[in-house]
Amino acid sequence: MSEKFTVEIITPDKSFLKSEAAEVTIPSYEGQMGILKDHISLITFLRPGFILIKNAEEKKFYVEEGTVEFSNNKLLILTSTVKDLKNFNKDLVENLVQEAEKKLNDQNTSDKEKYIISYKIDALKELSL
Repeated sequence: MSEKFTVEIITPDKSFLKSEAAEVTIPSYEGQMGILKDHISLITFLRPGFILIKNAEEKKFYVEEGTVEFSNNKLLILTSTVKDLKNFNKDLVENLVQEAEKKLNDQNTSDKEKYIISYKIDALKELSL
């Protein structure tokens, strides 16, 4: 019997990814959440961080926001900011961090935005490229 489930990442433009997975880790506001086959149903929000999809190979994606629904062994991730880490390089990460730090220090940035930006900066600084 298979220990896999379906995972799909959808952006406003297209279906970004649809595959089978043995385990998926997502960055939610409740913390890093691991999802396996037969996980209880859930709906949650994504915070900036990394989605890790484990199967025969591992795939890792960066997201800034989105929603997640898991039901009947189908994981649906809706986001507008998914990026494959294969396309990241040191310069891109440094630019993203600098832009985020600039916005973090802006007087017009709300506390809610600062909270989210701090997650973004922490996630990007985790990358060792």
